Amino acid sequence: MIKGSKKIINAWVLYDWANSVYPLVITTAIFPIYYESITSTDESDIVSLFGREYVNTALYSYTIALSYLIIAFLSPILSGIADYSGKKKSFMQFFCYLGAISCITLYTFSLDYFALGLLFVMLASIGYSGSIVFYNAFLPEIAEPEQHDTISAKGYAFGYFGSSLLLIFNLSMVMFPEFYGLEDGSMPAKISFLTVGLWWIVFSQITFKRLPDNIHGRKPDKDVILKGFRELKKVWNELKGQVRLKRYLLSFFIFNMGVQTIMLMATIFGSKELGVPTEGLIAAILIIQFVAIIGAYLFSFLSRKLGNINGLAIAILIWIGVCAGAYFVYEPSGFYVLAGFAGLVMGGIQSLSRSTYSKMLPKTIDPASYFSFYDVCEKIGIVIGMLTYGYIEEVTGSMRNSIFALMGFFILGLIVLMTIPKKRGTADQ
Repeated sequence: MIKGSKKIINAWVLYDWANSVYPLVITTAIFPIYYESITSTDESDIVSLFGREYVNTALYSYTIALSYLIIAFLSPILSGIADYSGKKKSFMQFFCYLGAISCITLYTFSLDYFALGLLFVMLASIGYSGSIVFYNAFLPEIAEPEQHDTISAKGYAFGYFGSSLLLIFNLSMVMFPEFYGLEDGSMPAKISFLTVGLWWIVFSQITFKRLPDNIHGRKPDKDVILKGFRELKKVWNELKGQVRLKRYLLSFFIFNMGVQTIMLMATIFGSKELGVPTEGLIAAILIIQFVAIIGAYLFSFLSRKLGNINGLAIAILIWIGVCAGAYFVYEPSGFYVLAGFAGLVMGGIQSLSRSTYSKMLPKTIDPASYFSFYDVCEKIGIVIGMLTYGYIEEVTGSMRNSIFALMGFFILGLIVLMTIPKKRGTADQ
C-alpha cells in the first residue's frame, strides 16, 4: 500500500461521515432531550433503578461513564490482539455494528424497560468508542506525518457536515410530525434512533471495502490472545522511553475530561438549567456543528503557523472562557453565544489532539496498540469527568456548580501541555 493514496484517505474520512451521527444525534442532541423528557415530571426528576433512587441526569452520566470504563479496559487488550493478528479492520467492523444495532434498539427505550434501555445506551457507547480506537490507528498507516493535521481535520469536518444533514432531517420530524404522518409525540425521536443506526451501517461499507487490512502481512499462529498481550507489553515498554509522548498523553487525559463532559452534557444543561426549548437546543447544536467545521480547518492552519502544542493551548484557553461564561449565563440567548464559541474549539481541539498524537508516534507496525493508550486516556478521562459532574450535581443540587470542576481540568491540562519538551531542531513544542 502506498501512503497518501487519495482513494484510501477518502475512504478513511468517510467513516467520520458514517459514525458522527452517533455522538451528534444520540449523545448530544435528540436522545438526551428524549431521555430527560420521559424520566422527568413536574413534581420530580428522580428515577429508580435496582432499588436505588437517582437524579435522572446523574444516572445518565453514570451510565455513560460505565460504558467508557468498559472500553478503556477492553481496548488495550483488543488492540494488542489486532496488531499481532493484523485484523484491525475486523475489530473496527465488530464495534461499528455493535454500536449501530444498539442505536436501532433505542427505538424501544421506555420507563417500562428502563434497565434494558440503559443497557442499549451503554452498548451503543461501547460500539462507537471501540470502533474509533481502530479507526484512528489507521491514520499513521495511510498518510505521511505532514498530512496528518489536514486529513484529521478533513475527517472531523466531513463528520460534522454529514451528521448535521441527518440531524436536520430528524429535526424536521420533531418540529413538523404531521408532515410525516406521525401522531405519537415520541415517534419522531424513536425514528431518529433508527436512522442513526442505518446511516452508520450503510456509509461505513465504503470505508470497510477500501481500507487495507493486515498491510504488514502478519501471519498469526496459535495463542493469539497471549501474543496480543505481549504485543501490548512491548508497546508499553517503548512508550515509557518517550518523554514527549507521555507528557502529551497526561495533558490530553486531563483537558479532555472537560471537552468530552461538556459535549455529553451540554444539551441537558441547557434544558435543565436554562429552560431552552427542544427546538432551541437542536438549533444550538446545529450552530455548533457548522462552526466546528470551520474550527477544524482553522486549528489545522494554526498548527502549521504556530505548532501543534501552541494551537492546542489556544483552544484550551477558549474552553476556559466558555466554562466561565456558562456559569454566569441564565438566559437562552447566552447559551446560543456560548454554543458558537464551543463549536469553534470543539472541532479544532478534537482534530488537533488526534493528529498531534499521530505525529508524535515513533515509526511502528503497532499503531493500534499505541492508539489504545490514547483511547484509554480519553475514556478514563470521560469516566472521571462524567462521575465528577454527576456527583457534584447530586451533592449541590445544581449542574451549574459542576462547571468549576470542568474549568479546573482545562487549567491543569494547559499547565501540563506547556511543559512538553521541544522537539530537537525545531521551534515546535
